[in-house]
Amino acid sequence: MDKKKAGILLPIFSLPNKYGIGTLGKSAYEFVDFLQACGQDYWQVLPLNPTIYGDSPYQSPSAFAGNHYFIDVDTLVEEGLLDKSYVKGYQRKSPKVDYGYLFESRLFLLKKAFELFDINQSEYIEFKQDNAFWLDDYALFMSIKEYHNNSSWSSWGKDEKYRINLKKLQNKYAGSIEFWKFAQYEFFTQYAKVKSYANSKGIEIVGDMPIYVAYDSVAVWSKPKNYLLDKELNPTVVAGVPPDAFSEDGQLWGNPIYNWQKMKRDKFAWWIDRLTVAYKLYDVIRIDHFRGFEAYYVVDKDCDTAKIGEWRKGVGMSLFKELDKHLPHAKIIAEDLGVITPPVRQLLKKTGYPGMKVLQFAFGDADSDYLPKNIKSSNCVVYTGTHDNMTTPQWFESIGKAEKDLYKKSCKPKRGENDTHCLIRTAMSTKAERVIIPMADYLGIKEEGRINAPSTTGDNWTWRLKDKYDTPKLREKIKELTAYRVN
Repeated sequence: MDKKKAGILLPIFSLPNKYGIGTLGKSAYEFVDFLQACGQDYWQVLPLNPTIYGDSPYQSPSAFAGNHYFIDVDTLVEEGLLDKSYVKGYQRKSPKVDYGYLFESRLFLLKKAFELFDINQSEYIEFKQDNAFWLDDYALFMSIKEYHNNSSWSSWGKDEKYRINLKKLQNKYAGSIEFWKFAQYEFFTQYAKVKSYANSKGIEIVGDMPIYVAYDSVAVWSKPKNYLLDKELNPTVVAGVPPDAFSEDGQLWGNPIYNWQKMKRDKFAWWIDRLTVAYKLYDVIRIDHFRGFEAYYVVDKDCDTAKIGEWRKGVGMSLFKELDKHLPHAKIIAEDLGVITPPVRQLLKKTGYPGMKVLQFAFGDADSDYLPKNIKSSNCVVYTGTHDNMTTPQWFESIGKAEKDLYKKSCKPKRGENDTHCLIRTAMSTKAERVIIPMADYLGIKEEGRINAPSTTGDNWTWRLKDKYDTPKLREKIKELTAYRVN
């Protein structure tokens, strides 16, 4: 790496927009300009996949598709697919993302746009052909799901649940299938332009890939043999993590577990396809819960918490060797947080991927690997916090005297410097080759800026930037703090 790189973490949904959620429109381009003006190299976004119940991008109906909520309405107006005066009635300048409103309104607007869309244009036909390996199943899945009032595929009729006579199903839902393909075409077309613009400004997009898929997803429905399911296609065990700093009951994610033996026999074809599509969206991919490739935690499907479970041996290097054959220059960040054992460290070393260091985790233990002085390798990415953490100003209010004292000893705040700026400056001054800071930390906001509190439901994935976030003062402060990075 020629120079130490810095970036900002901000989900697409957090961008300002007059239709209730951040999109791939004007505000995305403006944020790219903001990043460039602040001397940044990365824009880290969360998974861009569609969201369903719970609104989490980590529990998506598809590991390949893009979130149709991110399709920009004004761009559809510019394309002549929607009337400008008509869409005014759908403007909603809510301070937080209102997923209930979006569920009711966004599909209606997209279907209105689809009425004027020319399905015979060559670019659209080419998109469908190039992406048929995942798009055909996704469009059919969403069509059936919509017909059944969005109920889980496990409750569908026999023919639909078990994919009996696919041709008949495709004919039955033909009109709806075409709509869902159109929605993906619009997402990928709009996104490609944003990414191209970012790259032209020297900004790389850092994406996020959940290790697991949701049970109620096209991945499980279309390829059930890839998962540990019983004869009725119900999971036998589910994913989670044991009790940790986030939850005394552990985290019961509920995702089905991969049939790794079967996937290995297939030379990990599904994973190769997944990453190939992901690299159309991202320049760098952060793989969530990387330790699950060394060993993964399973819980019986009937358990209410993740307190009781077992660790099973993962696939290790076999997946990454196969990946390297197909995507030899893939840029990957390993999310190696949580219970990290020597075998996990060995796997990370073998892959050569940079791991993560989160400074909010550093000051509870004088021997912590996350302490700035203990970050001895440059091959890592330092964060103040992640999307699962409190914002740093909120975190400083929550810690006790012992942690505060160790922070002061380690970071040595300057006179008059606020603690959040000190922690960002410290992150920039570490040996790490990459530093990424959540946008809320630069803005200095507290609880209202938190993106997600793990193992909770309710007000997650809703934080949004205010319209006038971009000020000369903020730009100068970010440039000043970023300047502390040492090559």
